[in-house]
Amino acid sequence: MKRSAGTLLYRFESGRPEVLLVHMGGPFWARKDERAWSIPKGEYTDGEDERAVAAREFEEELGSPLPAGPEVELGSANQSGKSVVIFARQADFDAASCVSNTFELEWPPKSGRLQSFPEVDRAEWFDLPTARLKLVKGQVVFVDRLLGLLPP
Repeated sequence: MKRSAGTLLYRFESGRPEVLLVHMGGPFWARKDERAWSIPKGEYTDGEDERAVAAREFEEELGSPLPAGPEVELGSANQSGKSVVIFARQADFDAASCVSNTFELEWPPKSGRLQSFPEVDRAEWFDLPTARLKLVKGQVVFVDRLLGLLPP
């Protein structure tokens, strides 16, 4: 089974928790919003440190190093045949500064033409109820786990 690791940044805005999500890039996700957002994450192989992978993937997808802050593991869950482990970190980040790495894809399909697309096309802060609607279904559990750890 493939494995991924990522970091769910959170902060408190006017006393309410918010999480940083990324909108998936490429033509498939371009016109989608609900269930088209993700926690910054990426695959890793045996022997790689999950926290190091989560930090690397944050930097690749957002174009900046993972900010320092207190961190807690939110555990793992299965998403689309992949085991995903997520760490929550309390820190702020300028979502408008997001500059993602890119990937190549044959587009339009069967055209023989490769095009380059950003892995994520933007980042944004969301309150937790909104994040639960924006996130791909397999990652909603991590917002719920974070909520269970935050002070009332």
